[in-house]
Amino acid sequence: MLRLNRAERGFNLITADEVRRLLNTADATLRAMMLLGVNAGFGMADCAKLPLSALNLETGWVDFPRPKTGISRRCPLWPETVRALREALACRPEPKNEEHAGLFFVTKYGLPWAKDVPDSPVTKEMRKLLDTLAIGGHRNFYTLRHVFRTTADESKDQPAVDHIMGHESTHMSAVYRETISDARLRAVAEHVRGWLFGGAASGQTAQAG
Repeated sequence: MLRLNRAERGFNLITADEVRRLLNTADATLRAMMLLGVNAGFGMADCAKLPLSALNLETGWVDFPRPKTGISRRCPLWPETVRALREALACRPEPKNEEHAGLFFVTKYGLPWAKDVPDSPVTKEMRKLLDTLAIGGHRNFYTLRHVFRTTADESKDQPAVDHIMGHESTHMSAVYRETISDARLRAVAEHVRGWLFGGAASGQTAQAG
């Protein structure tokens, strides 16, 4: 069904320039979420359920198993992402309920962003931003996860990309692999950062869809 759907609507493309425009226009909270999307392959639920304890902004790392599967995930954070997260934290509202005090992101009402509905609060805010910048098509917040995967694959280190994404490989090599070095994870993250910020032409694109 996924293949048929993609064949019907075609590939969506998002340029590095479009991502930068989105980042430059977003408020502090959404900018931090989007950078987690393109830096670490986070989706809406990942951002909405991200605990404060998963982030080390001093060392610049996030360790956060995927909420959907529990698969471990570790990723180095770009300086741009760390800065955005600090800005979002500085203006973070006080959580309304104690049970949500451990979440990194809470809404302006002090409530969690996570909702088990297709049209989540993160999706709605991203849609508003995309419409404001006239970036149409099927693009949405989850496009950033696709962008990360598509761009990161060009680093030619699939095990490291899988680890950052929280994808479990069925290949036998994954059974014997005990760990992936931080150096490999940094290389993947820096490859994507180079596409987005480092001399990538505005017409350069990553497939998302």
